Amino acid sequence: MIIGMFEQDFAAYMIFGLILNFVFSILFGIHLSNNIGMQEMITSKGDKEQPLVVKLSLFIPYAKMLITLYRVTILQLFFLNKGHTYKEFWVYMTHEEQES
Repeated sequence: MIIGMFEQDFAAYMIFGLILNFVFSILFGIHLSNNIGMQEMITSKGDKEQPLVVKLSLFIPYAKMLITLYRVTILQLFFLNKGHTYKEFWVYMTHEEQES
């Protein structure tokens, strides 16, 4: 037993969580590319790597999906509601923070 459930049930939760993550990620990517433009996204993409915790979240059911929904919330609350653009969000997500 893993976390109080049988291995098969835990594996099913993991697989369903990954499927939901891919659905949300694809929809979020389509939304961004519709608002920014694919060519603009390619030219303005930085080289920021995802943190280790995000990479490891693949092994926790629904964690990766929640991270994607968190990014959608950040986009809405801290960028769009404050008058920033989708492109500014894209730059924030893909570039390393530079100390001035």
